Amino acid sequence: MTLSNIIKSVRDIMRKDAGVDGDAQRISQMVWMIFLKVFDAMEEEREAEDDKYKSPLPEKIRWRNWAVNPEGMTGEELLDFVNNNLFKTLKSLKLDEKSDQRGYIIKQVFEDAYNYMKNGILVRQVVNKINELDFTTAEDRHQFNDIYETILKELQNAGSAGEFYTPRPVTQFIVDMVNPKLGDIVLDPACGTGGFLISTLNHLKKNVKTTEDQKVLEKTLRGIEKKPLPHLLCMTNLILHDIEVPSIKRDNSLSRPLIDYTDKDKVNVVVTNPPFGGAEEDGIENNFPAEFRTRETADLFLVLITKLLRDGGKCGLVLPDGFLFGEGIKTRIKEKLLTEFNLHTIVRLPNGVFSPYTGIRTNLLFFEKNSKGTKDVWYFEHPLPEGYKIYNKTKPVRHEEFQLEKEWWNNREDPKFKQYCWKVSLADIQKKNYNLDINNPTKPEEEKELSKEEIIGKIEVNIKRTSDILKEIKGEW
Repeated sequence: MTLSNIIKSVRDIMRKDAGVDGDAQRISQMVWMIFLKVFDAMEEEREAEDDKYKSPLPEKIRWRNWAVNPEGMTGEELLDFVNNNLFKTLKSLKLDEKSDQRGYIIKQVFEDAYNYMKNGILVRQVVNKINELDFTTAEDRHQFNDIYETILKELQNAGSAGEFYTPRPVTQFIVDMVNPKLGDIVLDPACGTGGFLISTLNHLKKNVKTTEDQKVLEKTLRGIEKKPLPHLLCMTNLILHDIEVPSIKRDNSLSRPLIDYTDKDKVNVVVTNPPFGGAEEDGIENNFPAEFRTRETADLFLVLITKLLRDGGKCGLVLPDGFLFGEGIKTRIKEKLLTEFNLHTIVRLPNGVFSPYTGIRTNLLFFEKNSKGTKDVWYFEHPLPEGYKIYNKTKPVRHEEFQLEKEWWNNREDPKFKQYCWKVSLADIQKKNYNLDINNPTKPEEEKELSKEEIIGKIEVNIKRTSDILKEIKGEW
């Protein structure tokens, strides 16, 4: 049976279980099981290489000792074992950051994992199907990557879980253009399922020649994710890509006061798609200086990134149109960005790149930390493929479409690109009060289709302007 058929069978079995409700829970249930099987396979490899290897897990809860025998525990006995033995033991492991790192990772992963299934016979059927997957060699794990990627894509249709997935052509293009080097500390402070980190691995793997290089890569690749499901998915994703001990913290990057960050926290590269369109919980904004206090998540992440980048550090990130034209605190953030960093490139994406999760138009911003700030900002308008009116689920953005930007990147004055790109000086941006929502001057002005969120944003900006004018008039009277 093929890998995809095994996964399909697992999901079909889960649909019969009354405890599992919806795709997000099915995926979560499947992935904690896959995680334990992958971990066990990696332990097998370690045991073959090192006679002294000792598992950080108690024997009774290792996958091989309760799951592998197809005729083993089932029904109520298995359900009771999973709920009252396996999960309780994993959640209460006496481990901390100084303990065996592999064990600490498992404890981290299972702190917020749950067994949703209520039928022990169906649990046994699922476990037996998962045992048909083979993760004992790197080659087998790599074959599974394609299936795993499909699982991640399907999160786009799993309600709010869709925010965990950024299209791989977008993550790979951003990483390739930021161009991290082996040894650079690369951070995604809102890493979701690990898309940017996997793209960084793909970018750097040609430079990994020795086991020492691999260790450097493991130590310098870092992520932070606050939600349990994407954290679990990310950890599994990286292990499947041969990162034995992933450096993925389960935390909210915004929960630490900005003033507490020191030089030792700084990094060479940030690549990320911070959550946008949402508001942070009460009090989070108080971790930031008064001039930048907002509950808009994407804005706070951008302020955090400006704090975390070392001199000469580079960033590529996704931001919505609302940031470009927004005023108030957004204006102050943009002023800081253009003054202390070289915001050299904004790639404007068309509608639907993040469909069906959101219809908000997005932009890819690229900047570097330097003392001279920004002189000019180059814009590039990513064209839709011929015959497309919008990207959607059946017509997603593809890797090869970014070849145009890649050819332009180091040849920005080449006339063959003039219909797609334009340059705006800092002085012109300042005249517009740091409004970065500047459309392609080579195209006739046309009404662009705005999403509901963009319309609300524009209305809010206009209301604020009207309010300011009224205050001035009242003051004159």
